[in-house]
Amino acid sequence: MPSAEDRLAITEVLNRMAYYYDEGHLDELGPCFADDAIMSMQIAGGDMVGPFESRDNIMELYRGAKSTQTDVRRHNITNVIFEASGDTLAVTSYLTLFATENTETKLLTTGVYRDQVARVGGEWKIIRRHIDLDSAY
Repeated sequence: MPSAEDRLAITEVLNRMAYYYDEGHLDELGPCFADDAIMSMQIAGGDMVGPFESRDNIMELYRGAKSTQTDVRRHNITNVIFEASGDTLAVTSYLTLFATENTETKLLTTGVYRDQVARVGGEWKIIRRHIDLDSAY
């Protein structure tokens, strides 16, 4: 199992990713992923979206999504749990996504992040991310 220090560092990466996306700091979001990271998504048990292979392709997806957004998003990451998985760590966390537009705040969706993280160049990075959203938004 990871040390308390590693758990804190990994949780910090997850929180920074949410903050960087919400605040539009996409140049800072990119380095949270390994160069060869892979990401996929499934919405309400529907068809698989992806996989998006490489940090560049993942960031293209994030940049495209952000460019069409008219609301203010708040990604809340909670219930972070860790499991050893060979040379990597499996990290599972809950997502609660809120949006505010025209002074009205609403819950957009909830879901689960299923991440694999590893040390890359001495820093924890996402090497694989799968997102299960409970509903479309």
